[in-house]
Amino acid sequence: MNPATDYIRAYMAERPIEPGSSALVMIDLQYATGSRHGALGRKLQSQGSSVGNYRFDRIESHVVPNSLRLLEHFRQLGRPVLHVTIGAAHADALDAPLHMRKLFVEFQNHVGSREHEILDELKPLPNEHVLRKTTIGAFASTGIDSLLRALRCEQLYLTGVSTNMCVETTAREAADRGYLVSLVEDACGTTHEDLHQVTMRNFQRLFGRVCSTDEALQEMAAVHV
Repeated sequence: MNPATDYIRAYMAERPIEPGSSALVMIDLQYATGSRHGALGRKLQSQGSSVGNYRFDRIESHVVPNSLRLLEHFRQLGRPVLHVTIGAAHADALDAPLHMRKLFVEFQNHVGSREHEILDELKPLPNEHVLRKTTIGAFASTGIDSLLRALRCEQLYLTGVSTNMCVETTAREAADRGYLVSLVEDACGTTHEDLHQVTMRNFQRLFGRVCSTDEALQEMAAVHV
């Protein structure tokens, strides 16, 4: 360690990986903003905007296939999988905080709409947990903390969108509650590469870990079914 450039690591607790207490948490992989065919993608296309190209290319090439690899592995191991969604209960979005309502209404992101649905490739199984949030972070508006503690899960692998928004906020909330959090770098995505990279760099400063899908799968290989 070079103290001039990486001094913060001297203050980070050494925590062993314990696959038997791990859960996979998949964030907001829904049609509203997680597919180029969803509300966000259609709006950008109608405006002739290319700003979403990086986002949707990355979702298709990295986020979905790597999330699927992790999902299948956690299922095989019998480890908990939590699907976190964002959206309102109804079309008026009155259950959402004020700063989120316009987004939900314009994108028709409410329970029962296609936009609110999880991508078909990643559909939850009947025995998997689905938590709907109305806030950027999952811990602020769902019972995820109580659920994870009931499941005795202390180590979390996070995937999804957007890296620098809902994924990062949920990861920070979890870290502040004592969970060992791993952001799976190549299973997360956002609209701008620099925002993604800065999030990954900053999260390793006290909050938690960053790993690849391959590394996560290798770590989970120690689980005994």
